[in-house]
Amino acid sequence: MSTKFFAELSKDYEKLFETEIGYDVIIYAGEEPIVKEIHAHSNILCIRSQYFRTAFSNDWAEKSNGKFIFKKPNISPHLFNIILRFIYCGNIELKNLQNLDVLNLLIAVDELNIQQLVTHIQEFLINNKTEFLHQNSTSILETIYQHEIFIDLWNFYLEKICEEPKVLFYSDNFLNLKASLLELLLKRDDLNMDEIEIWECLLKWCFAQQSVKNDTTKWSKEDIVKIEKLSCRFIPLIRFYDIKPADFFYKVYCYKDILPQDLIHDLLKFHIVPNIKPTKSSLALSRKQNLKLLKINSTLIGLNHIPLFASWIDKKDSSHYNDKTVPYDFRLLYYSSKDGFDNSSFHKNCDNKGATIWIAKIQDSTQLIGGYNPLDWGGNGWKYTTDSFLFNFIDGNNISTVNLGYVNNTNYAVYCDNYYGPTMGDLTCLSFNNCTYNNNGHYYPNINIPTNFTVEVYEVFQVIKK
Repeated sequence: MSTKFFAELSKDYEKLFETEIGYDVIIYAGEEPIVKEIHAHSNILCIRSQYFRTAFSNDWAEKSNGKFIFKKPNISPHLFNIILRFIYCGNIELKNLQNLDVLNLLIAVDELNIQQLVTHIQEFLINNKTEFLHQNSTSILETIYQHEIFIDLWNFYLEKICEEPKVLFYSDNFLNLKASLLELLLKRDDLNMDEIEIWECLLKWCFAQQSVKNDTTKWSKEDIVKIEKLSCRFIPLIRFYDIKPADFFYKVYCYKDILPQDLIHDLLKFHIVPNIKPTKSSLALSRKQNLKLLKINSTLIGLNHIPLFASWIDKKDSSHYNDKTVPYDFRLLYYSSKDGFDNSSFHKNCDNKGATIWIAKIQDSTQLIGGYNPLDWGGNGWKYTTDSFLFNFIDGNNISTVNLGYVNNTNYAVYCDNYYGPTMGDLTCLSFNNCTYNNNGHYYPNINIPTNFTVEVYEVFQVIKK
């Protein structure tokens, strides 16, 4: 019968790392002004890392007074200590690291060829740092693109970007995206975005690269040549036949000077001649047939909001649902522009329907506020629940601008009254279109909703478990 003492063995090796007894490797980690000398043992490094095994066997490292000398200015002392501690005793703690440090650690362990950590850190980022990955999409995407081994993170990013491309395409950093990455994204058949929007973003990117203004009447011959030369690699990737006739005329045809003439001819024929089928060409096939998407009947939100709502309902803090895993249907109960803009219409359509998500567009803005009522809107008075929440999209077109707050005084989670609109804790809609928000955080955390605002449109969706 064998007895295993892995924990004790790990502690002993950790003690060896900390005491540095018999070290024969000196590593200078970091760059000026922060450089630290770290000591290690060549035998342990060779056993645990292909990088060091190769380095020692090929005499990469400088040797002085019987000790190997390594200089690693691209890895901070703090991160190198974390890596060495893992090499010695197999332990690593990522939760206390800053977001960027986790990403830099991933890059470092890739360089040092520690495959176990490459897989582990990718999994940690995907499961625990979703918000960080979204907020820094352009720079992180380019970093991942440079490291072919980051397969899990790359697939995660591509799936997320294709589900919610506007987060990247409408970001401030989109214009800095490298051409090779943009081409890769435009090749995707599952890019969930209207084709005319993709075309407009491509043009915006091209204009920025060549410092050309978006006014064809002021283009010189040189401007036309520059844009035509830059855009030619992307033109076959745009699904022009999916663009509506009006958009084609006003947003595509005006750029005919940079498009192939045979393409313009075929598109004109397609839009003018009744019942004609698209001409076979070098254009990529329609994305529509490849998009297996959720359905949502809304003028305020898009399909990318639905997985987010479902994740909040189930309190999934790190790993959100995607469009393929959402466990709820969202059925439109009430649309103020059609059903009546008053309290009685709201209650007529929404009372006693169970759990609902309500959304309100603030007048003269793109801001969307709303909340989740897991109970119903019937009755009179306050209702208790631990599961309700309020949300505030500063820009309803960009889901990364959201602030979320779960109820913190459960006795005042939802207020129901026939003379009130959707009212939850600190957010009161008494005259329906004019609402007030008390931001002192008594009932819900302060999520920066305006203290007074006018609602332009309401929508309420019944939440139904599939």
